[in-house]
Amino acid sequence: MSRGIVNKFTGALSLLLIMFIKGYSQDAAYHPVRFMFYNTENLFDTYNDEVTDDEEFLPGGVRRWNNTRYSNKLNSVFKTIMAAGEWDPPAFVGLCEVENRKVLEDLTGRTNLARFNYGIIHEDSPDERGIDVCLIYRKDKVIVISYRYMKPGVMQPGEFTTRTVLYLKLRISDDTIHVFLNHWPSRRGGVLASEDLRIAVAQMVKEKADSIAAGKNGKIRIVMMGDFNCTPDDKVTGLITGNYCSGLSMVNITGSLPSGSGTYRYKGTWEMIDQVFVSDFLLKCSKGLYTEPGMCRIFKADFLLRDDPKYPGRSPFPTYVGYKYSGGYSDHLPVLLDIIVRKQVF
Repeated sequence: MSRGIVNKFTGALSLLLIMFIKGYSQDAAYHPVRFMFYNTENLFDTYNDEVTDDEEFLPGGVRRWNNTRYSNKLNSVFKTIMAAGEWDPPAFVGLCEVENRKVLEDLTGRTNLARFNYGIIHEDSPDERGIDVCLIYRKDKVIVISYRYMKPGVMQPGEFTTRTVLYLKLRISDDTIHVFLNHWPSRRGGVLASEDLRIAVAQMVKEKADSIAAGKNGKIRIVMMGDFNCTPDDKVTGLITGNYCSGLSMVNITGSLPSGSGTYRYKGTWEMIDQVFVSDFLLKCSKGLYTEPGMCRIFKADFLLRDDPKYPGRSPFPTYVGYKYSGGYSDHLPVLLDIIVRKQVF
């Protein structure tokens, strides 16, 4: 073999080696897809819905809700979403306490979110006040393969008058991920008053997760987010992290946040009722989509907080305190989760 041919061969081999090393090193060049969940605190329009109890959020209602306040509320939610994405808004935004699809169309069409081509997933729930769980998502980053709204099958017709759970099967990059968006029954009237209903919803979510994980030896990517209206140490949320017939294992990663963390403040005490659960496989998988506990956090921008008027410290800046309009954002703070898309280039 001539020296020229040897040199060309050596050069080509070196180039391939450099490309391989470069591609391998770029395996650590992570591209996060941000997930967000936000309880918006009564995002109502100003029109009467004769099917639901929305009278207090009408111009003639006790809250004196009007177009100005509605417009301010849309801009508040927009500002929160934009800031949570560090001005590149999250790809996936789960919302609750939203009245209808029109409100979402106004949010994604009348604010500067219109620049980001958000899709909408919404369905009216049987909640008596007409508040729903829903999703807006960036079509350039998330593909919705399928979705359905779920309610416990054990309930009799007319017995379930709260929010349904939104289950979604998504494609992000080249991987499939399953997401459950929740707003569990309120503790209004006492924790025990609605515990049976929360247990029924928790069992339904667990059974659905078990069914989609069947036959996969636990190797499935699942995220459960939402306002669970109970804390990580509650026995009802414990159902989610319990044993699954399919071998699935779910981890409450908000439960590992520092002591005293919370998304909602009740009588001066922070409560972690907006939570994130992920499948163990999503924390351990070596290729494709994955996350880590440190990639979940509470979004507590300064503008979302104010000095608590009754108790020492700061609390979420709400839109209303009782029936008094305060013009704030929400009585909850959002939770964020970054899902990493690992890229390799050869």
